[in-house]
Amino acid sequence: MADNTIHTPVMLARTVELLAPALDKPGAVLVDATLGMAGHAEAFLQRFPNLILVGLDRDTEALAIAGERLATFADRVHLVHTVYDRFAESLADLGITEVAGILFDLGVSSLQLDRVERGFSYSKDAPLDMRMDGTSELTAEVILAEYSEQELRRIFWEYGEERLAPRYAKRIVEKRASAPLVRSAELVELITAATPVAVQRNGHPAKRVFQALRIEVNQELAVLGRAIPEAIASLEVGGRIVVLAYQSLEDRIVKRALVAASSSTAPVGLPVELPEHLPQLKLLVRGAELASDDEKAENPRATPVRLRAAERVRRAA
Repeated sequence: MADNTIHTPVMLARTVELLAPALDKPGAVLVDATLGMAGHAEAFLQRFPNLILVGLDRDTEALAIAGERLATFADRVHLVHTVYDRFAESLADLGITEVAGILFDLGVSSLQLDRVERGFSYSKDAPLDMRMDGTSELTAEVILAEYSEQELRRIFWEYGEERLAPRYAKRIVEKRASAPLVRSAELVELITAATPVAVQRNGHPAKRVFQALRIEVNQELAVLGRAIPEAIASLEVGGRIVVLAYQSLEDRIVKRALVAASSSTAPVGLPVELPEHLPQLKLLVRGAELASDDEKAENPRATPVRLRAAERVRRAA
């Protein structure tokens, strides 16, 4: 299957609808902070003939595919190999001070999931890699070999919300004393054996551990926590941001940042709200918006998505 056909962008029509009012003008800049295979980006470039796209991605393989896919728009596209917490730095390098639109499509990409050798899936045997950026050094194998039992327990609990974190951490440390864990199937077998049968009925026992390892390898939550404020700060007045999150930990970070920027900063009891305390953003959707039942049926990867969006209404003082 060709690379440009294996990825169906999640909530594409809704994303375009939300960002369109900010992008439908000459010279508008859209930052796709998680470019992936450019499914969203291609749709925006086709819809808005004057749009300038800045595509960020830490995955060199994804950038290569995106470059080929967007070749016909090359004069309007800037592709940057970077982690998205270098948002402001990437724009500054391009001489861009403000942008009209921002899109974050978080989590592991379709390319990373579909490439078995990347090790993201617990359902297929592969090396314990899980790097979104193949040039970085930390892998899941290194974590499982070098982190202490306490550190393993922490990441399984914090990043996977795994109730059996202590049990899994203990078993991993016991196992590596005799032989290192180097394949995903070995880890799945260990976790399954350590999981009560009754718990296994609630879903695959390795799902949360694999999520936690992936987040730790790529520092996803820390990176997101730095990136969203930088992104908000780069929005011009009237500019819009849309974020697609796929698990509660990501969505919580996004929600806090958007709600904070859309709330008054005036001290409680102040008789008159001064202009500098007015909200900088206006929320565009009520809470977190979910994909429709039809889209979930057509594209299962849309099932867990939570969409949040906001528009800048005032420049920070």
